[in-house]
Amino acid sequence: MRLVDTAIKRPVSVIVGVLFVALFGLISLFRIPVQLTPDVDRPLVTVSTVWPGASPEEVEQEIVQRQEEQLKSVEGLVLMTSESNDSRGVVTLEFNVGVDPDAVLLLVSNKLDQVFGYPLDAERPVISAGGSGPSGAITWIMLEPLPDRDDLDIERYRDYGEEVVKTALERVPGVSRSDIYGGYDRQLQVIVDPQAMAARQITVQDLAQALTRENANTSAGTFDEGKRRYIVRTVGQYQQPSDIEQVVVRSADGTRVTVGEIARTRLGYVRTVASVRQKGRPAIAVNAQRETGANVLEVMDGIRRTIRELNEGPLAREGLYLTQVYDETNYIDSAINLVRSNILIGGTLAVTVLFIFLRSVSSVAIIATSIPISIVGTFLAMWLLGRNINVISLAGMSFAVGMVIDNAIVALENIFRHQQMGKTRVRAALDGASEVWGALLASTLTTVAIFLPIVFVQDEAGQLFRDIAIAVSCSVVLSLIVAISVIPSLANKILGGDKQRGDVLAAWGDRARNFIAQSVFRISGSTVLRLGVITGLIGLSLVIAWTLLPKSEYLPTGNRNLIFGIVLPPPGYNLDELIQVGQTIEDVLQPHWEAAAAPDSPQAQALPGPPIANMFFVAFGRSAFMGARSTDPERVRELIPIIQGPVLGGVPGTFAIVQQSSLFQRVTGSGRSIDIEITGPDLGRLIGLGGRIFGQVRQVVPGAQ
Repeated sequence: MRLVDTAIKRPVSVIVGVLFVALFGLISLFRIPVQLTPDVDRPLVTVSTVWPGASPEEVEQEIVQRQEEQLKSVEGLVLMTSESNDSRGVVTLEFNVGVDPDAVLLLVSNKLDQVFGYPLDAERPVISAGGSGPSGAITWIMLEPLPDRDDLDIERYRDYGEEVVKTALERVPGVSRSDIYGGYDRQLQVIVDPQAMAARQITVQDLAQALTRENANTSAGTFDEGKRRYIVRTVGQYQQPSDIEQVVVRSADGTRVTVGEIARTRLGYVRTVASVRQKGRPAIAVNAQRETGANVLEVMDGIRRTIRELNEGPLAREGLYLTQVYDETNYIDSAINLVRSNILIGGTLAVTVLFIFLRSVSSVAIIATSIPISIVGTFLAMWLLGRNINVISLAGMSFAVGMVIDNAIVALENIFRHQQMGKTRVRAALDGASEVWGALLASTLTTVAIFLPIVFVQDEAGQLFRDIAIAVSCSVVLSLIVAISVIPSLANKILGGDKQRGDVLAAWGDRARNFIAQSVFRISGSTVLRLGVITGLIGLSLVIAWTLLPKSEYLPTGNRNLIFGIVLPPPGYNLDELIQVGQTIEDVLQPHWEAAAAPDSPQAQALPGPPIANMFFVAFGRSAFMGARSTDPERVRELIPIIQGPVLGGVPGTFAIVQQSSLFQRVTGSGRSIDIEITGPDLGRLIGLGGRIFGQVRQVVPGAQ
């Protein structure tokens, strides 16, 4: 074969090629984006409409149903779901994979323009691509007072958190946006005097209209005087509470009534729709979402530096500090370390087996070069193809470690055999590699033919496993190139012709090889024996596979160190009652997070579960969610019954979904879930039927939530 002949005659060119692959592979390794899971393109469009003060039924009837009537005919629509809450309605549209997102947004916008009859005080619908929640957050951070500053009311620092913390995080390279939850919003409040208003025959609507009308800066045009042109405008926007008191509510019959005569004004605070607690204390939560294509490891390094600078600078002066309660890179680091150890272990075992049978140090050295060349070259190929490093691609590379040396072993063993026949190094390298290159090509193409079609699958499964297909295909193709170019070139220079003899491994290898050869020779001599062995091996394989076959699942859950739960209280619970539910959970879990300071103490050992490193509770609207991380990641699942117990047993009528956060599903309940849709005109009956169905399901599936 010409390629083999060229590689043997021009070893310098081969070395230069290997160095180029190694150099650019290492460069791409530091430039390729790193993230936890692959990007899955799910064409979602969310339409969110706010109607202040409206009930869920009113939002559904006056807004959501009208929008659904127009949106159901959008081209390419696969699924349309809606959710109506207090003061807010959300319609989520899912489209076919591969549609143009810009075209879809335009179609949805055009359809919404055909919706008429919105309530007067309803806001304009907001159209956004993707889901409506913060599912892309790579970190969650808590803003809390310092331990010695119990005098601070942290919930009044929401504005400070937006101006300082949120702004600083959004300046970190690679962060697309940051959201803040919890705390109080500052508010300019007008407290009316009902008796004074009644005496002057002024209604609340009159007062509201006057405040809205006067809170504006109005342009009065321009005029010229001499050489100058003046721009005239009236300044009416409120700057301080005293400005509002001077607003005229009514002027008739020479009588003026100002706001100050019928009300008083003040700067106050109002609770937002969410309340956040961290380890039993009020806090403010801030997250950060990465830009598409950004390296999560680099982004997280920038976030950590920003947190450290804020804690040492402006936050310390205010008596505050930031605590990072969730970091996505912890799982990425463990995955990278796992793959690194797999590569080292796999390579060590491979060369050990090779040494047992060939018993040549030079053979081990030659084979060892194929692993780093193929793996580093795979990083280069993935970077050129626009892919990223994630747990799926790392799994593919780990899986490919045992495959990339197969071609090298076959080529080198055949070269070694030809050398044992008395041929020179050059002739042995040429004849040995040329003899098996066709078989190597067929084996490589077979592997590529198995994995490569996954690249062309457009649905969610194809997008998830595309990286593993690319990693394996690139690795085995590179291993083929190494086997027919680098291996013959190195064998020509350094492969020894004699085996080491006299050691225990050599004797064991000879006995194993002779036993296998004699067994194959004996079986090949009898047709009945051949058929019996083949049938027996196939039957034994089927029995073992059927016996050891694990339960099937679409995606693994992983072992993420995060227990996430959603609490659904009885209808009518307000935010304060939800906070009481959170305090009930905190009372049970407090010994666990206090034990984190001394996990080996007798108190910690006596607990029913592991110590808790971090725990947060967020009451939001009519529901609440919480999360907890264990000091021992291997025991994190033991926290599930501990958390679920006080919720289900302490608050009648409360439902709780508590589970370990999945690697691929960011939202609780969306992983191992079965959806049962119950439709009908009476919402009360639907809720009752849902409860009955859930009760029957729990009898069949113990532990269902």
